[in-house]
Amino acid sequence: MTRRISIPTLMFALIISSQAWADRPADAVAKMINNAGEEIGKVELFSGPAGTLLRLRVQDLPAGPKAIHIHGTGTCDDHEHGFTDSGGHINPEGNEHGLLNPEGPGAGDLPNFRVDEFGYAWAEFFTGLASLDGSVGARILDDDGAAIVIHENPDDHMSQPIGGAGARIACGVIEAIE
Repeated sequence: MTRRISIPTLMFALIISSQAWADRPADAVAKMINNAGEEIGKVELFSGPAGTLLRLRVQDLPAGPKAIHIHGTGTCDDHEHGFTDSGGHINPEGNEHGLLNPEGPGAGDLPNFRVDEFGYAWAEFFTGLASLDGSVGARILDDDGAAIVIHENPDDHMSQPIGGAGARIACGVIEAIE
């Protein structure tokens, strides 16, 4: 005999579980800015026992797939020149770039995401290669901080040094929430 769950019961369960998920405060946040220095969203970071969950919400970006990485210097001041001041990806082990690279990945490598035709994106990423305090993998919040950088193209997860991801189009300094 098959037991059926009513739609109202299912919807109540989804609302309860999604509300609990939404109530957990982030441990750190990166306010994302574009190349004009305008705030376009944020990335929240949540510490877990096996690494870090990143939750991205951005708007006003060009549609299509995009690369996203954790960069090793906590500054996004050079927005007019493509956020070059945020340095390269965090990678204390010196691994090759790319989630598919047999000599990689680096600690700052993350999966791609997609921006919709309205310029909006929402995505979650998990990395077991880095944590805010260094308890799992590389330390994100070290002496010179870190930044989240979005690139104009997707990452091929193999090419050096950034997977063919192209120009940096958004950046956010990761800051701990006290």
